[in-house]
Amino acid sequence: MFKINMKKKSIFSTWKNDLPASLVVYLVALPLCLGVAFASTDVDGVDGMPNIFSGIIAGFVGGIVVGALSGSRLGVSGPAAGLITIVAGALATLGSFEGLILAVFLSGLIQLIAGYLKLGVIGHYFPSSVIKGMLAAIGLTLILKEIPHILGYDKEPMGDMDINHADGHNTFSDILYAYEHFTMGAVIIGILSLGILILFERPFMKRIALFKYLPGALFVVVTGIVINQLFGWYAPELQLTGEHLVLLPIAKSFDEVIHIFNTPDFSLLSNPNVYIIAFTLAIVGSLESLLSVEATDKLDPMKNVTPTNRELKAQGVGNMVSGLIGGLPITQVIVRSSANINSGAKSKLSAITHGVILIISVLLIPGVLNMIPLASLGAILLMVGYKLAKVSLFKSMYKLGWEQFLPFIVTIGVVLATDLLKGIGAGMIVAIFFILRKNYKNDYNRKVIQEGEKEVIHISLSEEVTFLNKGSIIQTLDNLPENSKVVLDGSKCQDINYDVLEAIEEFRQFNAIQKNIELSTINIPVVKLTGH
Repeated sequence: MFKINMKKKSIFSTWKNDLPASLVVYLVALPLCLGVAFASTDVDGVDGMPNIFSGIIAGFVGGIVVGALSGSRLGVSGPAAGLITIVAGALATLGSFEGLILAVFLSGLIQLIAGYLKLGVIGHYFPSSVIKGMLAAIGLTLILKEIPHILGYDKEPMGDMDINHADGHNTFSDILYAYEHFTMGAVIIGILSLGILILFERPFMKRIALFKYLPGALFVVVTGIVINQLFGWYAPELQLTGEHLVLLPIAKSFDEVIHIFNTPDFSLLSNPNVYIIAFTLAIVGSLESLLSVEATDKLDPMKNVTPTNRELKAQGVGNMVSGLIGGLPITQVIVRSSANINSGAKSKLSAITHGVILIISVLLIPGVLNMIPLASLGAILLMVGYKLAKVSLFKSMYKLGWEQFLPFIVTIGVVLATDLLKGIGAGMIVAIFFILRKNYKNDYNRKVIQEGEKEVIHISLSEEVTFLNKGSIIQTLDNLPENSKVVLDGSKCQDINYDVLEAIEEFRQFNAIQKNIELSTINIPVVKLTGH
């Protein structure tokens, strides 16, 4: 079913690179897992307690299970912000968390079948300009989302990537509120955290042996905890508490640990809404995973090509496992994947290890995790966003011309205004427009040849002539001058669409005669007109 190739190079051969990277991915994943869980499952009328850990469960399953089975070298999977709206709607519709995780299990089964049907090839049909626009849009969204957390305005969960909120606010208004209601302790920790991260990007830091293996993100978190404790001792008015820190429920007994994990309610298999939600999760989750796979492969310094059908199978098994033990739906996630790549990971060991660290730390040291200021984590995520949306990316895309830049910038704009999939769709429409425009222009070659005293208009058709070329060919034929001699040459054609052949035959039998045009054809089949 799955083959993990260990012959070429063991994943453990690069552990010196992968273990430090896994710590960074863990620190990025922790607030996102919790934030996605809170944003997804805060639904009136549904018991919230089983849902709090659902993001963590999805995170470690995405790391360990999907990480092991996927063919992606550096991709990291976990709960996705793009599915928040669907999950919240599913909970409201089904009325129970057990119904939701049943739908998650079934969505995984659908993805597994899709992988065996080789539907993963869809991922290869997204233009590079749209993929890069998606990356930049996610980067900009992260930057905008984390500014309030660095300023100490922590009203929204860190994993909520929606620009517009249910309360009528949006990300931009949150930034304004943050400036008006900032928390000085958070500002100090946030600025210091950004300074540490920038320092760790300097070349001289990479030459120091200690810092080759201890990532800057780890120092940011430790520094944030220490400074906040010092605030408590020497400047209590600056100390961060409550919503300004990670808020992870602490299991106080073995029974409470067991209660973290939940099983689906299979009695709901008779509910048709379960299947509708499962198909929705499978389709949207698969698209997000395939898009992230394409984006991750582009960011990968080694330009690894991930087998997309295997990815669908891995995501399918991951969602089945996550649903069976009480986790949210899983996709490959570009925020975690890009953090993994930027941290120097070399193999899937990093993704797997981050999943192990995630579940162990949540079960064994939740009290320590609850000391981490959100401002520190916000700084880490803001730097991830900056690396996805560097100014140099915009400059390079602009230099490629409008055919590349316009789909890129439209994707960014629509993602920021609405959501990820709508932005991808808008970018695709613009990219397809340029394809159609080029196809319209390049369907034939026209030149005038002198034969004795008479000029001959020679029109040579391209190799592939589809129905998309029909309009320009009809227009060209209609504009031919009266009393001219015309040669229509199909010698280069591999295929000519019937619609085009019909248009040519109509011109031969009607317009050419009316305009006294002497028309001859080469290697163009004659078709019988219908309805004449």
